[in-house]
Amino acid sequence: MKVICGLGNPGAEYEATRHNVGWWAVEEAQATWRFPEFLRLGNAWRSTGSVGAHEVLLVEPLTFMNRSGSVLAGLARRDDFDFTRDLLVVVDDTALDVGRVRLRSEGSAGGHNGLKSVEAALGTRQYARLRIGVGTPPPGADLADWVLSPFEERDERLIIELLPAIVDAMTVWVAEGVDAAANQVNR
Repeated sequence: MKVICGLGNPGAEYEATRHNVGWWAVEEAQATWRFPEFLRLGNAWRSTGSVGAHEVLLVEPLTFMNRSGSVLAGLARRDDFDFTRDLLVVVDDTALDVGRVRLRSEGSAGGHNGLKSVEAALGTRQYARLRIGVGTPPPGADLADWVLSPFEERDERLIIELLPAIVDAMTVWVAEGVDAAANQVNR
């Protein structure tokens, strides 16, 4: 099974924020792949279906961002799950311009509290992460306030227009792995 986890914060007040673009991406995948509606199971929304020959689980943690890893902790106990091959975490990234995407097979959390939580829960940095650029905060702006604020209309439109390409990259990741997907999406 492949697991794609989009990080975000629960609650209507966070739906349109920069921090929730990970959720936007997995929701686009769910719609594109025609998976069943998300159902709550424990502390996450989940939807499962097939992409080609692969079973895929889409996950949206219902914990807040800094506790996202707890939703994935059970994967660490599965002998048949290989983080390097079977897990993709989708997050916002303030170090990337709006509309830029970066897919890597492993790496540091880079100051992202959701990735720090995932790393702590799994005990490894060796899992794929797809970072969606949400832009750098303006000078003097607080980072937390920036990521928890909604996009300007132009930037939101850029992200929405980018979602189909992100789902295409997820499809390639499922079928061919992280290197093939990174070659397609990293620009």
